[in-house]
Amino acid sequence: MTEVTSLRHGVTVWVAPAEGPELASEQDAIDIIAALYHLEVGLMAIPVQRFAKRFFDMHSRLIGGFFSKFVNYGHRLAVVGDISSFVEASDVLRDVVYECNRGKNVWFVADLAELDTRLEHAAAR
Repeated sequence: MTEVTSLRHGVTVWVAPAEGPELASEQDAIDIIAALYHLEVGLMAIPVQRFAKRFFDMHSRLIGGFFSKFVNYGHRLAVVGDISSFVEASDVLRDVVYECNRGKNVWFVADLAELDTRLEHAAAR
């Protein structure tokens, strides 16, 4: 796994490369967490294109299992990119995105600039 981290508003952030294996299971979440354990990353940012299309289908339950691994192991996650087509197709996903973005563990952001803004506001609290 590429070890590219940066300090963003006091948080060590690892940004996954856009190219790479498709993420579609709880085991994929565990593998990412394990591979980055030695880096003491505070937030992992993963581009939308890395996730399997079925990941955003709420019937698959992949999203909940994937996110729960990050939260249970004490890591924060940002899904980076445009998921508007998935949100438009699912009221449940829209609600999940809304609730996640109200919290501090999992965020959906359009780009890294929005992630920086969220981290800046979180640091100011």
